[in-house]
Amino acid sequence: MTGSQNMTVNGVAIDDTFAEAFGMSGTALIITADSQKWANIAATTMTGFGTSVIGCGAECGIDCEVPASETPDGRPGVRVLIFGFSPDAILPQLKNRVGQCVLTSPGSACYNGLESAQRLALSAGPRFFGDGWQMSKRFGGRRFWRVPVMDGEFTIEDTVGVTTDAVGGGNLLILGRDRVGLLETTETAVAAINTLPDVITPFPGGIVRSGSKVGSKYKGAVASTNNAFCPTLRGTTKTELDPDTIAVLEIVIDGLTSKAVSDAMRVGLKAVTDIGAAKGVTRVSAGNYGGKLGQHHYHLKDYVA
Repeated sequence: MTGSQNMTVNGVAIDDTFAEAFGMSGTALIITADSQKWANIAATTMTGFGTSVIGCGAECGIDCEVPASETPDGRPGVRVLIFGFSPDAILPQLKNRVGQCVLTSPGSACYNGLESAQRLALSAGPRFFGDGWQMSKRFGGRRFWRVPVMDGEFTIEDTVGVTTDAVGGGNLLILGRDRVGLLETTETAVAAINTLPDVITPFPGGIVRSGSKVGSKYKGAVASTNNAFCPTLRGTTKTELDPDTIAVLEIVIDGLTSKAVSDAMRVGLKAVTDIGAAKGVTRVSAGNYGGKLGQHHYHLKDYVA
């Protein structure tokens, strides 16, 4: 097993191990529209294909809905987070995702959602869709662009804040002997994490079933299946599974700060231990690489209430 199981909470064993996470860069956007429905559509489309930097270029997700009283244009909005290995890596993601998914969405507008001294050019790319008819305007010390489109104008802020203190890859591995109960428990944990600010769980529905390890036997592959946690490989490779484990699900957590990830780890772990035992969850572990790759280590024992 990973580490020693030196504590049990409400019938769920907690491994004495840690989630190993990496320093990342992160930014936030406020996307608004004429209705909450269309703000959500634009945000959902814009954050699609954003599960892992391994293959998607960025890790993206919806942080929260933003009421009209708190948005720059007084319309309902959504705050989305985007993470990459560096500000330079995020820049083309902004250009492509905003240009293809927000600019195109009916009634949409796009604004800075993170106050930071370091900035990225948010409008670089989308504003040139105006083909020379775009106009800039300064308001309250901020610069905006108005781009003519067929339903009126697309408004986009000139720059967006970016932080290099973000963290990607906080995680919980949840093991169970009942697939339905395991999924229900993991869904509950994701819902609890999603109530917190400044964090996302970027995989589909916040859950990843294909946990990975660094490297592969195949040339050019940077990651491969986490064979030690694959139930069908038990008996053919080193295993980290108990005899009654039939499935493992993982929650991956990205945050704008290390504290945001810590808070999410605590809330997620509590949600699992509150209901997990009754639903067939037997154990919680975490993914790490021996502490050699990621500078952020989140020890599970520190997050047990």
